[in-house]
Amino acid sequence: MRMVPGSEPTYWCETDTPVGRLLLAGDGHALRRVHFQSGPHPMRPTPEWRAYAAPFAPALAQLNEYFSGRRRAFRLPLAPEGTAFQLAVWEALKAIPYGQTVSYGELARRLGNVGGARAVGLANGANPLPIIVPCHRVIGADGSLTGFGGGLYIKRTLLCLEGAACVADLFSAHEWPQAASGAAMARDAAVARGAAVARGAGATTGADLADPDPRA
Repeated sequence: MRMVPGSEPTYWCETDTPVGRLLLAGDGHALRRVHFQSGPHPMRPTPEWRAYAAPFAPALAQLNEYFSGRRRAFRLPLAPEGTAFQLAVWEALKAIPYGQTVSYGELARRLGNVGGARAVGLANGANPLPIIVPCHRVIGADGSLTGFGGGLYIKRTLLCLEGAACVADLFSAHEWPQAASGAAMARDAAVARGAAVARGAGATTGADLADPDPRA
C-alpha cells in the first residue's frame, strides 16, 4: 500500500452487496475507500467527487466473487491514506489468511509492538478499505467481536462467510444460527447477482454512473 497525494480527481460509485450498500472511491488508478452506506455513518461524496463507475469494474467483480465464495484474496491497486503506523497495520491485515482470525495483541506482536494492542485497534478501526483489507478478521483476546465500522452483524456475516474455524465460539447459541444463515444468504445473493450481470441484466453500480466519462 502507498500514500498518494490527492491531486487527481476522485471518482466514486455505489453498489448493492449482500451486506448492504457500499460506496467505493478512488482516483481512477487505485481504490482509496470502501464505506458501508447501510451502517450508522453513511458517507456523502463531496461536490468535488465525480460519479463514475467504470474505474471500479475490477473491484466490483472481485467483491462479487468474494461474496459468492469464489475469491479468498483481492488483487487490486490500493491507495489508502494514513500515517506510517496505520499503513503498517493495514498491510499486516492483508497477511491474515481467509477464514482465520487474530487478536489485536497478536497483531501488535507481529508488528513488533508488544503491548500496543490499543494502538493497533485504533488503526484497525480507521481502515478505509474494509473487506478488501480484512479488518473483520481481528477480534478481542477473549474471542469477542469488539467493534466494527459497518456494525457487528456485518462482521459476523463476513466471518461466517469465510468459515472461520473458531467462528462458532464467537457467538451465543442464539446468535450462531442467525449469523450462519446470514452468510448463506449473502453467498446465494452474490451468485445470483453474478449470473444476472453475466446475462447483461445490469451492472451492480448505483445512481446511473456509467455515462458520460467525466475524464473526457
